[in-house]
Amino acid sequence: MSDAIVGPDGLARCPWGLSAPDYVTYHDTEWGRPVHGDDALFERTCLEAFQSGLSWITILRRREGFRAAFDGFKIDAVAGFTAEDEARLLLDPGIIRNRAKIAASVANARAAQVLRDSYDGGLDALIWSFAPDPATRPAPRRLADVPATTPESVALAKALKSHGFRFVGPTTAYALMQACGLVNDHLADCSAR
Repeated sequence: MSDAIVGPDGLARCPWGLSAPDYVTYHDTEWGRPVHGDDALFERTCLEAFQSGLSWITILRRREGFRAAFDGFKIDAVAGFTAEDEARLLLDPGIIRNRAKIAASVANARAAQVLRDSYDGGLDALIWSFAPDPATRPAPRRLADVPATTPESVALAKALKSHGFRFVGPTTAYALMQACGLVNDHLADCSAR
């Protein structure tokens, strides 16, 4: 038995992938697909941090606002943000206006710069070094089979924190791993698997 649901188009999807129209495209074309590049992974790390305590749909619907506010999540641009930039972001209705999460994004950009210079392969290499062997992970059949954290996400969160990153606990790290394709948590019968 699987929790996958067949949508109006005849395709089976993870239930959350049909729970809102905005989710269909994200589920089918983005979630669980490999993401590489320091800036791209920095963006996902920031968005997952902003999602903490909120629904992902809230972030997804504001993603373009976040991209505009954070200069496309270019690490060097965000690392150069000043206190005035952070104050500007606190007034931006296109994003989640959380002082701690905004400050963490700027601090994480600066940490990513240091990481780029001190870790061979930078943020991309560090994050992907925690991808588990897919052969050791059976396809989940039910939503209950999908964990909130794993030993790899605990280790990734610890490694990111050791490099100065903030708002990257094990649950956030696992959501990052799912979203960026380090793990494939599409259900076994899901057409996107």
